[in-house]
Amino acid sequence: MLKQKTLKGSFTLSGKGLHTGLELTATFKPAPENYGYKIQRTDIEGQPVIDAIADNVIETTRSTVIGKNGIQVSTVEHAISALYASGIDNCLIQVNGPEIPILDGSSIEYVNKIEEVGTEEQNADRAYYIIKNKVEFTDEKTGSKIIALPDDKFNLNVMLEFESQYIPNQYAVLEDIADYKAEIAGSRTFVFVRDIQPLLSAGMIKGGDLDNAIVIYEKKMSQDNFDKLADSIGIAHMDAEKLGYINNKPLVWENEPARHKLLDLIGDLALIGKRIKGRIIATKPGHTVNNQFARLMRKEIRAHEIQAPVYDCNKAPVIDINGIKEMLPHRYPFLLVDKIIETGTNYIIGVKNVSGNEPFFQGHFPQEPVMPGVLQVEAMAQVGGILVLKEVEDPEKYSTYFLKIDGVKFRQKVVPGDTLVFKLEMLAPMRRGISTMKGYAFVGEKLVCEAEFMAQITKNK
Repeated sequence: MLKQKTLKGSFTLSGKGLHTGLELTATFKPAPENYGYKIQRTDIEGQPVIDAIADNVIETTRSTVIGKNGIQVSTVEHAISALYASGIDNCLIQVNGPEIPILDGSSIEYVNKIEEVGTEEQNADRAYYIIKNKVEFTDEKTGSKIIALPDDKFNLNVMLEFESQYIPNQYAVLEDIADYKAEIAGSRTFVFVRDIQPLLSAGMIKGGDLDNAIVIYEKKMSQDNFDKLADSIGIAHMDAEKLGYINNKPLVWENEPARHKLLDLIGDLALIGKRIKGRIIATKPGHTVNNQFARLMRKEIRAHEIQAPVYDCNKAPVIDINGIKEMLPHRYPFLLVDKIIETGTNYIIGVKNVSGNEPFFQGHFPQEPVMPGVLQVEAMAQVGGILVLKEVEDPEKYSTYFLKIDGVKFRQKVVPGDTLVFKLEMLAPMRRGISTMKGYAFVGEKLVCEAEFMAQITKNK
């Protein structure tokens, strides 16, 4: 399990707001564990802070806008995309206006600054949402679709479709987030000439120019109208007969628009609040469908707040039965954990295969064998005992005694043939030989039992 990260120091970037045209300054600061991304408006009395989560997105027309209690910040997607791709889990963004600076229309400047100040590993484990089954969302109005599929890491495929001779169809892929800087970060936002006037009329893109966006001119207009449009966005007059890309810097990649859509998608999905392990396939993505999908994912996370650990029976255990016997004094018929498959600083995952030959099934119950709930708790406790004993030297010289068990809940029967997977997490650092833990037991994807423990480690006499 990887650890959470934050910035090693602060950095500041200044520039125009794409939609407001205001001169803005954004400062990115380190944040404590489990903080997530938050944005603070320093220009408003009280300097309110908004959680950068999908539930707080209030507008998605041409950028992602988060807001709460009448306070809002727009165009957050590029900065958050850079934070997420750079491995930053916790960050406070302070901005002195209603928008994050657009800079060059990509996220490369944010990535460069993050690399410049460096990152710092924190003690808390990084939270993941693991895609275990296909999740699909379709926007019926636009035909946009996002599909999430199981994968052992986070990767993305994006497909665009426009009524344009220049980008009728484009495709971009990111197989490894480590390639983000080289393959995605430098891709700029884009706009069609045909959309500029409606956007201006809507009070948007006041800060747009040929240095912060790719402009695509694919349908001829009169020279007079073309000149008026150029005047409205403050650029030099050009030949209305010449179609193509209009920007000061040439395309970095032929599929730069598709790569930018992938950049935006990462920024919008980062608002889920947990890192994703899975493959995202997006067809005709945009901020609206991205946010709808992110909200769906947050709903899934709330419905399955405690996800069952991934159990690969083909993978060698971290601690096998012989190692367990060296740490625990329990023996047949009371040793109720078969192997440990994963350990971290403050958590452990263990497995108990429930056989029809278990001695307790003879009396509980002969015609309907059910594993007693107290033995499920005991098995969970034994896994927890290994969690605390693995931190001491010569663990065989110590025993773990449970002082208190609270909040026990049984949600489903455990029967012969089931495989119990236990996850125990420390609730606080161990002090004076006393630790507190939260335990969960799963059969497949279903949570069957949970409890909280307080235990004391004592040296054997």
